[in-house]
Amino acid sequence: MKILVTGAAGFIGYHLSKKLIEAGHQVIGLDNINNYYDIELKYARLSQLNPLLNFRFINLGLEDRDKILQLFAIEKFDFVVNLAAQAGVRYSLINPHAYIDSNISGFINILEGCRHNSIKHLIYASSSSVYGANTTIPFSVHHNTDHPVSLYATTKKSNELMAHTYSSLFDIPATGLRFFTVYGPWGRPDMAYFSFTKAILEGEPINVYNYGKMYRDFTYIDDIVEGLIRVIANVPQRNTTWNSAIPDPATSYAPYRIYNIGNNNPIELMRFIKLLEERLGKRAKINLLPLQSGDVLTTYADVDNLIQDIGFHPNTSIEDGIAKFVDWYKAYYCST
Repeated sequence: MKILVTGAAGFIGYHLSKKLIEAGHQVIGLDNINNYYDIELKYARLSQLNPLLNFRFINLGLEDRDKILQLFAIEKFDFVVNLAAQAGVRYSLINPHAYIDSNISGFINILEGCRHNSIKHLIYASSSSVYGANTTIPFSVHHNTDHPVSLYATTKKSNELMAHTYSSLFDIPATGLRFFTVYGPWGRPDMAYFSFTKAILEGEPINVYNYGKMYRDFTYIDDIVEGLIRVIANVPQRNTTWNSAIPDPATSYAPYRIYNIGNNNPIELMRFIKLLEERLGKRAKINLLPLQSGDVLTTYADVDNLIQDIGFHPNTSIEDGIAKFVDWYKAYYCST
């Protein structure tokens, strides 16, 4: 199949593209290589993909309406996996317009491309942040998500609503995936585990919010990619039992699905730091700080629907995942 992967120079997009090519698919990777974090890391990921026979890279932002629609019309993709977005909860407090440009304006261009080119299945990245002020755990796709606490979360919730509208109006099969704290080799430097590793090795202090009393459902990248590949093949059907009197947010009368994709096993942030210290062989200097605006105390994914529909079973322990990340980090940043 010919598959468009947006955000191909990003963390998840890189790993997914590589796996799809290994499975024999043709991948068109799209990314605008913005400077939200180190572009050299993005180019290093691409340097792993560019030599592969069934990969072609296009440097393009989702906001460029005409070029995006032209790309769809020329390439005639079978599937689209939209992972490109302006990421980060805290950065949305500083540069809110970047989130509207990429996550809203860019996503409508993806939807229009799908609408006019008979895409068999659109898979797009949502986020665990959409649960916002919800305190019922584990977070379920059947819960209400109407109270986001960051602009980033708001744009991701908007993506889910936009996708549903297009699925309903134009019969586009669409699946949204709410990612839960993805980590691993080639990860994002803006993520806490990445910056913690750098600071610990350099003897610099790390900022730990809410005095360390936070839980995260850390999910290893290989488990995420395995789930993504299974989701691509699982084209959603209309839920014929959907009831508008008691609407289920996770399904629809349209060919539309929402899933959590996480480890289903949150751990306390301080334990994660402890495991990093052990693998790095160095103690962290910790600044304990209050909860920051936009953060949530706990993320915990209920993945029962994903287990039922595609047989998703994350199987990478936090110990193994941290070990693999630290080994990669040292090899990439510390080797001479």
